[in-house]
Amino acid sequence: MAGVGLSWPSKLTHRPNFTTSSPSGSSSGCSSRCAVKMTVTVDEKKTTFTLKKSEKAFNAAKALIPHLCMCELMPGGVNSPVRAFKSVGGQPILIHSVKGSHMWDIDGNEYIDYVGSWEQQLLVMLMTRITQVSITQGGGGKRTRKVLTALAETMKKGTSFVAPCLLENMMAEMFISAVPSIEMVRFVNSGTEACRGVLRLACAFTGREKIIKFEERYLVKAGSGVATLGLPDSPGVPKAATAPTLSSPYNNIADVELLFETNKGEIAAVILEPVVGNSGFITPKPDFLNALCRITKENGALLIFDEVMTGFRLSYGGALEYFGITLDLTTLGKIIGGGLPVGAYGGRREIMVMVAPAGPMYQAEILSGNPLAMTAGIHTLKRLKEPGQYDYLDKITSELVQGFLNAGKKAGHAVCGGYICGMFGFYFTEGPVFNFEDAKKSDTAKFARFFRGMLEEGVYFAPQFEAGFTSLAHTSEDIQWTIAAADKIYRQAYACTIVVKEGLGLVLKVKHRLLAHIKFPEFSCRFAPLLQEKQRAKRKGKTAASGTISSPEAAAETQP
Repeated sequence: MAGVGLSWPSKLTHRPNFTTSSPSGSSSGCSSRCAVKMTVTVDEKKTTFTLKKSEKAFNAAKALIPHLCMCELMPGGVNSPVRAFKSVGGQPILIHSVKGSHMWDIDGNEYIDYVGSWEQQLLVMLMTRITQVSITQGGGGKRTRKVLTALAETMKKGTSFVAPCLLENMMAEMFISAVPSIEMVRFVNSGTEACRGVLRLACAFTGREKIIKFEERYLVKAGSGVATLGLPDSPGVPKAATAPTLSSPYNNIADVELLFETNKGEIAAVILEPVVGNSGFITPKPDFLNALCRITKENGALLIFDEVMTGFRLSYGGALEYFGITLDLTTLGKIIGGGLPVGAYGGRREIMVMVAPAGPMYQAEILSGNPLAMTAGIHTLKRLKEPGQYDYLDKITSELVQGFLNAGKKAGHAVCGGYICGMFGFYFTEGPVFNFEDAKKSDTAKFARFFRGMLEEGVYFAPQFEAGFTSLAHTSEDIQWTIAAADKIYRQAYACTIVVKEGLGLVLKVKHRLLAHIKFPEFSCRFAPLLQEKQRAKRKGKTAASGTISSPEAAAETQP
């Protein structure tokens, strides 16, 4: 029902003046806001939330284009499935520009961003946002200009050499000194390519073919590529590519032991996200990771951490440092390029020397280790190594998650969640959530409605079953605004379900459940297309029963 050119009052342009703090300095919320100059061509005094332009652009990407004789510019109108918002309903928003922890869509709506280009912008979200010049909070502007200057100087020398450069050496040295267990590293162009390469390496080193992975929303990118969960038989994926893949529930060590028992001498490696971000946010049970270390060692298999999300996020040394784990191989991505395309895998020297040209496992990519990505990555890691960075992330994320959960429980909603440093997630369920099966039991419809409501309040969370992220650009003002917005949605939103009963036509019921920011006087306008469709379907020889919509106060007295 989204995407019909609706509008609601905008909230971000009327923010309270909260105190702003950052790890490197402080300034008031007002001064920091005044110092950020909008570069988007939108009305700065915008007071309504509308997605008309996003709707038009998205529809253009999917619609018939007569002069080109094409049905779509891009499959589904996007270049990555998660961007289509299918898990939360409605149409995606099209982003125009970003600055610090905020971004603007092409309709001029402003959002606090808790996605950060899918977790790439841990610093001050300034690497992919290189068109933005000034972030004055805590000296961010100086750092931004420094990074931009470095990138500009690198570009003058060349964007890609397809030959070695000193920047690769610098980046590799920083990795090896930061991440436990990494003794050699190979740079690639994305986290997906890193996972694909590391699994080939594990099979080459062990002489075995089977891989144990853990059930998540997205399967690990093994072999020639594996479809998302829910599309296990995706066309184009050879059966031979997925047949050697064994699945286990996350946090279930007994199941892993059983897989090793029934596949003796055949398992090359176990690969997992140490903290699951592709199913929301799921942390390991005590001793789960240590047990995996023991089992793989006993069976001559390798243990691989997919740290594309957690690397340099949970700590400077990633999950390996945070949990005190020593293992065989690790994949990295996202943060290590500061927003530019990059990935990497590394590990024990005796394994890594299998990679060509040192060894027989051939793997090559044209843009691997390109100077722009290396420059951005070096500056990212330098900033993260400064004192106090992870303490600040831990502080603001703790405030966000605790405030969010407290507001939900106070309003009577079943909600659980957690965080580690700058990574967090939540589910609409009592919990606990130990694996993807637990996550799927949460109220996904409620999350989708909540997501849309928060979007209208100017807060951009990740869609369903994706972790959220804070950055060094987020301020106390951002956190307090987000909590206040969530509290408002929790308290004021009520679910309206449409029940169609045979012979009765359309019956409307109001329940005291979360629905994204429905204002009851607007109900007939916002839901008119759906009502008309339902009525037409049931009108043949039947009389539609009329229903009434209660006020929020009356709805609060109904059964939860």
